[in-house]
Amino acid sequence: MSSARQEGKDKIIFVTKEDHEAPSNAELVEEDPNDPYEEQGLILPSGEINWNCPCLGGMASGPCGTEFKDAFSCFHYSKEEIKGSDCMEQFTAMQQCLQLYPELYPQEDEAASKQSSKDSAAAEEDEGPSGLNSTPALEQDSDTSNPNTDGSAGS
Repeated sequence: MSSARQEGKDKIIFVTKEDHEAPSNAELVEEDPNDPYEEQGLILPSGEINWNCPCLGGMASGPCGTEFKDAFSCFHYSKEEIKGSDCMEQFTAMQQCLQLYPELYPQEDEAASKQSSKDSAAAEEDEGPSGLNSTPALEQDSDTSNPNTDGSAGS
């Protein structure tokens, strides 16, 4: 005899061996092609934006969701010769919002400049006081697959 119990948001169903051996009597419900909550990609068949698309990576629901939706909608529906050229105000508002949350929306140029600063500092340390080095800094850092090469892997 099968049984079920609810634990929070989960429903746990226990079935017997006989339940598994019997053919299923489940009826498949045909999917609604206009259901905006189904994963249909970024643009729905109606031409509207699917804000639930996982391809947006949560941008539509984050702290800057409203600004993102305004900018993306403007771009999507833009009829200008250079698509989106009429959306500068919305994209500026979105960028200003994103800058308020750098921990959630790190900027690529900041990450790249921090990495290049670290690389420059490391190259200066390797050159020593004479400024001469027989191995270029790029060759020294070329093996990023094993960053711990100083032999202190166990410490």
